[in-house]
Amino acid sequence: MDIDYVCAHAGRPATAVTRRDVARALLAVPSGVALVALPDLRRAMMSAGNPLSPPFWDSAKATLGSIEAGLATVGDVQRWVESTGTEPILMTPSYFVWPEEDERGPVAAEMFDHMVAFLEERVRAGEIDPDALARGDHAARRAYEELQEHWLATPLPDGRVPGFAVSDEQDEELFAALDEEEAFALSELRRIVGELPKAPDLPVVELELAAARLRGLLDLPGYPANVLRACAGFDERPVPDDDMELWLTVAAGVAGPVSDLSEEGDAPEEFADLERELSHEDTALANLCAIQHADWLAAVAALARLGPGVLASPERVARLIAESDDIDTDEQDDDLDATEGLFASVVSLWSYLGIVDAGEVLTALGWWGLPKALERAWSPRG
Repeated sequence: MDIDYVCAHAGRPATAVTRRDVARALLAVPSGVALVALPDLRRAMMSAGNPLSPPFWDSAKATLGSIEAGLATVGDVQRWVESTGTEPILMTPSYFVWPEEDERGPVAAEMFDHMVAFLEERVRAGEIDPDALARGDHAARRAYEELQEHWLATPLPDGRVPGFAVSDEQDEELFAALDEEEAFALSELRRIVGELPKAPDLPVVELELAAARLRGLLDLPGYPANVLRACAGFDERPVPDDDMELWLTVAAGVAGPVSDLSEEGDAPEEFADLERELSHEDTALANLCAIQHADWLAAVAALARLGPGVLASPERVARLIAESDDIDTDEQDDDLDATEGLFASVVSLWSYLGIVDAGEVLTALGWWGLPKALERAWSPRG
C-alpha cells in the first residue's frame, strides 16, 4: 500500500488525487495494512505537492483504528468517506438512495460519476469545506446535503433529472426481474398442473353460489369488499357479468392485487400520519403484496395435489410451503410464523370466495379454481 497503489486505484496522478481517492484506496486493503502505510503515504503525498490536510489524515487514522479495533459500523465508515467532500451521500435527507456500487446500472453509474465531478468542482471553488466535514461540523454537513439534493433535482443539459433518471432505471430493473420471476413461476405452475393425475371438474353449482354471494358482497362498504375490489381492480372497471370471469378475476387478484385501496372519503391528514396504526384493510393488502411468487407456487401446487378436503389453514399452508419440493427453501421457525401471518389474510379472503369452507378446508371450487386463478394472475395482461 503506497502512493502508486492509490494512483492506480484512483486512475489519476498523485497531483490530482482527492481525499475521496485516498479514502477509497485505504479501505480497499486490510485496515491494519492501511494503518501501517498511512505515515509514508502522507509524506509521499506531501512530496508530490498534494498534501491534503491534517484534519483528513487525523480522520483517516481514527477511522482505520476504529475499524481495526472492530468498533466502526458500516455507517461510520460511509460517513467518513462522505466527509471527504466528493463522495455522494448514500441516502439523502429526502430518502434518495444510491444503489450499491456493484448494483448500479449504466444510468446510475453515469449519474454517480457526474455527481462526483460536480462535487470536485465545488471543492475547487471553495463551496465545500472538506476539513469542516472531517471535523463533524453540523452546518457544513447540512450544506453538503442540500447541495446534493439540489443537484439531484436539477435537469442536466440533456434534460434528464439525475434523481429521477436513477430511480426510473431502478424501477425498470425491478420490474424486469419481477417479470422474469413471474414467468418462471408460471411455467412451473403449468408443469405441475399438467402432471396431476386427474384434472378437477368445474363445480358448476358451487361456482354459481359463490359468484352470487360475491356480487352481493362487492356492493358493501368496508372490509372485505374494499380489499376484494382493489385486488380485482373493480374500482376502475365494471364487475363482469359472467360468473366464472367474476370469480377468477377476484381470486387472481388475491394472488396479484391490481390496485391500491381507494382513498375516497379518507381524510388527507390520515394518510400524512406515518405513525398511525394500519387498518385491517391496509394490513390485508400489504400482506398479499408481500407474498413471494415461490410461496404462492408452493402453496397452490401442494393444495392442487392434495385435493378437496385438505386443511388449508394459515398454519397448514405455511408448513406446506416450508416442506415443498417445488421451490428452494430453507425455512426456520421465525420464517414459518411470518409466512403464516401473511397467509392469514389470504385464507380469510379465500373463505369469502368459497375456496375454503368455514373450517378452513379446501373445497371442490378451490381445488378447481386456485391453479386457474394463479395462472391468470401471472399471465401477461393485454
